[in-house]
Amino acid sequence: MTTFTVHSVPANGLRFGYIEAGEAGEAPLALCLHGFPDTAHTFRYLLPELARAGYWAVAPFMRGYAPTEVPEDACYETAALATDVNALHAALTGSGPRSSTEDGLGPGVLIGHDWGAFAAYGAAALEPRRWRSVVALSSPPTRAIIPSFLDYDQLRRSFHQFLFQTPLAEAAVMRDDYAFLRRLWTDWTVDYDPSTDLTHVRAALRDQANVTAAISYFRGMFDVYPRSSRYASIRHRAQAVPTHPVLYLQGERDGSLGTDLAENARSVFAADSVVELVEGVGHFPHLERPAPVNRRILDWLS
Repeated sequence: MTTFTVHSVPANGLRFGYIEAGEAGEAPLALCLHGFPDTAHTFRYLLPELARAGYWAVAPFMRGYAPTEVPEDACYETAALATDVNALHAALTGSGPRSSTEDGLGPGVLIGHDWGAFAAYGAAALEPRRWRSVVALSSPPTRAIIPSFLDYDQLRRSFHQFLFQTPLAEAAVMRDDYAFLRRLWTDWTVDYDPSTDLTHVRAALRDQANVTAAISYFRGMFDVYPRSSRYASIRHRAQAVPTHPVLYLQGERDGSLGTDLAENARSVFAADSVVELVEGVGHFPHLERPAPVNRRILDWLS
């Protein structure tokens, strides 16, 4: 298995840690965005494949996940995540605010899983010229989630989102060496051993400030904390579905999402988008069945 060195880069007022594969600054950027409870290492199988396909593949640790800094403004709304992503593109490629094929390394590709998918949708919606293509895994756009969110089965799958609105959340997550997170991984996947991933997760959520940061992504969904006025002017656009065609992949046996959400997504994405259920896997298809999922992603990007 590839061993990755963690690098860092300043973007949007934070210093982001990231891992990479491929020719830095020479090849088109493929930015891979992780979700919860996960880290940049979730893309350890995909990064080398992207590099072999001619990309500079970069997976940052999202805001608040060590070694990336915890933001002083405690802001985790989608607009902040999307701004991070576009700022990372600018910092890594040397491009300006209106990236084009003549500016820096030109448009990149976005691959987002879980919360990383929401960040990818928002980044592409805000600055579409920065990005050539979007791949999303295991989180359809909000517009596809809303019709099913109050369904009993989906409420049961999403219990953690409601727990995370309470003051008990940090204690529940950190109790007994993060046993709560192990149970989420085992409930959400199919015959998958998350031990390697949990080692990385414990390192990324090593302090309570990091745990609070990760939980606050969910608190931002329900306006539990005041949103930063800095993002007020772009908040609505960051929630939009991008105009790019999207490849959306979801595990057929995802323990946190019903298959009806994938069906809802078909009517939400732009024309020429593709929605596929990956048979026999759960919430982490790129880890549970990396070879066929990586191949599907590379076929889409090509």
